[in-house]
Amino acid sequence: MNATTAEIAIARRGLMLVLSSPSGAGKSTLAQLLLKEHPEIHLSVSVTTRERRPSEVDGIHYRFLTRERFERMRDSGDLLEWAEVHGNFYGTPREPVEEALQAGKDVLFDIDYQGTLQLYEKMRSDIVGVFILPPSAFELKTRLERRAEDASGVIEKRLKNARTEIAHWQEYDYVLVNQDLDVTFHALMNILAAERLRRERQLGLTPIIERLDQELVALTA
Repeated sequence: MNATTAEIAIARRGLMLVLSSPSGAGKSTLAQLLLKEHPEIHLSVSVTTRERRPSEVDGIHYRFLTRERFERMRDSGDLLEWAEVHGNFYGTPREPVEEALQAGKDVLFDIDYQGTLQLYEKMRSDIVGVFILPPSAFELKTRLERRAEDASGVIEKRLKNARTEIAHWQEYDYVLVNQDLDVTFHALMNILAAERLRRERQLGLTPIIERLDQELVALTA
């Protein structure tokens, strides 16, 4: 089977797919669906100082650290980004992300706007930023209450912070209103497919272009 009948595998650099939203808008659910559909994607597991929720597993959802350990990683430059959210620290370890991108693997991030802006400063060309909006404030409140993992005071704080978070929507490449989860997920899949094909990420195009040029020269000699 030759190149006219077989799909040509083109080496590419991985991308950083960043999902952000107010708490409760659905970014974590969308991230889980995306990983199920695309198990080849590398999930960036953030480190955090907040308490682990009953449904969370250390090392899978987050790496749960003491504040002292987190500060040592931050101060030594081992974090690509870090932020304080709702009184807790969150951050992204540097080394596994850089290794994945160089190997042509995509990396998924479930982080807030503060972390996204820090990533932009370091690796903007590698990043595809997607902001997830709830269809209404009432629906956002309903989802937070339905989750039943936070006290009422925490929910109130998250709703107040949602205004600040939503104000950063224009800093993202794509914005999706998550009214219907299936529709939003398919839109996210389309974004991933298109961004993987961007010319600047397809590092293997240069040898293909060179080969085509040589073939054309031979055919027209």
